[in-house]
Amino acid sequence: MGTTNIVDFARRDEMTDALTELLKTGAQQLIATAVEAELVSYLAQFTGLRTDAGHAAVVRNGHHPARPFQTGIGPVSVRIPKVRSKDGTLVTFRSALVPPYVRRTKTLEAALPWLYLKGISSGEMAPALKVLLGPDAVGLSANTVSRLKRDWANEYEAWKGAELDDEPIVYIWADGVHSGLRGEDDKLCALVIIGVTARGKKRFLAIEDGVRESTQSWREVLLNLKSRGMNAPKLAIGDGAMGFWAAMDEVYPETRHQRCWQHKTMNVLNCLPKLSQPKAKAALHDIWQAETKVDAEKAFDLFIKTYEPKYPKATLCLQKDREELMAFFDFPAQHWQSIRTSNPIESAFATIRHRTKRSKGCLSRDGMLHMMFKLGQCAEQNWRKLRGFDYLAKVITGVTFKDGIETTNPDQITA
Repeated sequence: MGTTNIVDFARRDEMTDALTELLKTGAQQLIATAVEAELVSYLAQFTGLRTDAGHAAVVRNGHHPARPFQTGIGPVSVRIPKVRSKDGTLVTFRSALVPPYVRRTKTLEAALPWLYLKGISSGEMAPALKVLLGPDAVGLSANTVSRLKRDWANEYEAWKGAELDDEPIVYIWADGVHSGLRGEDDKLCALVIIGVTARGKKRFLAIEDGVRESTQSWREVLLNLKSRGMNAPKLAIGDGAMGFWAAMDEVYPETRHQRCWQHKTMNVLNCLPKLSQPKAKAALHDIWQAETKVDAEKAFDLFIKTYEPKYPKATLCLQKDREELMAFFDFPAQHWQSIRTSNPIESAFATIRHRTKRSKGCLSRDGMLHMMFKLGQCAEQNWRKLRGFDYLAKVITGVTFKDGIETTNPDQITA
């Protein structure tokens, strides 16, 4: 039988898009028209110059060879006119629209490092952009991306020195984020601090390089923040890293401490056998989910009595931070969800960890830190205001809260 239902498409090895080709043609014509207008304006300044024979001294002289110019819709061929002088005067026409040696638009230049940031490695950049811009895309090498990434270092240094006295910081979350990148001596540990302003806006305050979460490393970070004008926060939230809390007591002694319940729960459960962990986890939830501090204290004492005889390490791990675990009860209940844990940092760095894992084999310590900074800026744009942010002004002014509810001044009741 000679029949078949297979259709042979012409040029099946190439992708054609009539709309894109139409846009490229229109862009090419538009650029040519704009460059011609530039040339007319340029020649106008030489209108009064004449040769001895009375002819124009500066005239057109053909075009430079066509060269591809990379745009967001792919490469567009551009021909720049030339001029010459008949009286020996040196003249050169430069197009402001298409400067010499520029081979791509500024928006495309800016897109390259962001594509890298979002997961396309520098070695894969050229093939990826050829799919987007067409097979004629050129000048998109790994070196181009590397050069553009240097701008991140300048942005990071400027961000590190920016003043912080524009708005008071009410709460801060602190944590050490381990990237897995090994340096000359030890693994890179980024010391991260996120703060919330009086208007409820969350922002990164510090992303610093640290070998480990030592007191000295955290002291340097906090002293830098203080020198930039950051006030003493009302509450600091973090895990049990002793280095951070010791540094806080030195730099901001008036700031109250709140231990992260998520980290504390994991630490306590690690001291228990797996069969006991589900029940113990429920008992721990009864503490930090209590309606009042009195109920939380009762649930706390019950946990200690229940597990101390068999698992003293678990109860000691919980007992040693008892006061710091209960601090959130003295702040507005609307903020409890955010200030009981260091989740703002954990959630923000979830995608950052995923991206840096792919790149850790080809990044230096500085490169990894700069990537964390840029990814952090991306995450920052999607953050919502703190729930119940209108209560932050009361926290700043020193209004007292008991079990999350604002207390009434007895003098006001009498009046």
